[in-house]
Amino acid sequence: MKILVVDDEPDVRTLFEQRFRREIRSGALAFSFAYSGEEALGYLHDHHSEVVLILSDINMPGMSGLELLRRVRTEPAPPPPPRVMMITAYGDETSRNQALALGADDFLTKPVDFAALKEKLLALPSA
Repeated sequence: MKILVVDDEPDVRTLFEQRFRREIRSGALAFSFAYSGEEALGYLHDHHSEVVLILSDINMPGMSGLELLRRVRTEPAPPPPPRVMMITAYGDETSRNQALALGADDFLTKPVDFAALKEKLLALPSA
């Protein structure tokens, strides 16, 4: 399953690659990384049919994760539409409700529980 992780923190790549080393090696999961909402949209435009899931931070400079989610859900794109999980350090109900209203499939808080995330990802159908 191809996952696009969108987060402005540069160390997120290393963290995901360490935590999912076995799943990456086996081919069960493949990760790409974007460090802004704008970069994520460009990646999705170029690789629209590859991405099955987007894991996006909400609070980023420039385009927020919520704006990225809105655009992913409303702008015409070839199917299949990716699943979207939002991640934030601020687990407030307003952000959660806004993300779910915009079409998020799940809402996670930081620090991310990688064991629980791994279970969720591996339980998803890959296409």
